[in-house]
Amino acid sequence: MSTESIFRRALGEEFDRLHPQMQRRFGVGVEAGYGCVGRGVMTEVRRGPWWTLPFLAIGTMRNIMFPDRGRDVPFQIDNYAYVDGYGRETVTFVRTMQVRRNRRRRFDATMIHSEARARIVDYLGTHQHLAVDLDLSVGDDGSLRLMSGAQRFYEGPIAFRFPMLFSGRARLTERYDDERECYVIDLEVHNDLLGFLFGYRGTFTCEFIPGTDAPAAVKPYREEARE
Repeated sequence: MSTESIFRRALGEEFDRLHPQMQRRFGVGVEAGYGCVGRGVMTEVRRGPWWTLPFLAIGTMRNIMFPDRGRDVPFQIDNYAYVDGYGRETVTFVRTMQVRRNRRRRFDATMIHSEARARIVDYLGTHQHLAVDLDLSVGDDGSLRLMSGAQRFYEGPIAFRFPMLFSGRARLTERYDDERECYVIDLEVHNDLLGFLFGYRGTFTCEFIPGTDAPAAVKPYREEARE
């Protein structure tokens, strides 16, 4: 297993162009010996028009997007590194939002660096049914930019490339604001037919926690060997 974080492996020398605080955040790894818990507020959680609601409602079944929207939504993101059952270094990206006083939503993902695909593969949801290729780049301001690409569905013996007509393409930008001393995040998900589906933007600060494993509560219920 590599001693470099999965993001350094994916970005190569570009990783050094990230803002130092971004390097620290995306340097989370087993060998690095720490995880990262971010807490803050989403100033806006958005969704598409009414006809996108059934699409988003399906996603709530496996913690992939959700139909709620709101402003000033309390937010937490849990990034822990661990070695999964297939010996791969994995980093959790579990986002929890308190969208109502009595309603909490999660958006679960676990990421690995795939040597075969020479990129990060993002497994979405609680059961890693959907594997998504990620394209990463670094902005001039030291931000990290992410765009999702090809998607594959895996369940038992079933495996197929997931049609983008029935899925979404994510665009995310995350940067560090020196003046406010916080991370700033902006995510949008679009469908080729339905248009804008889901998005959020907000700010958070991070606590870096020593450790080389992830709590069971943020690990997927099922692991998928296929990338």
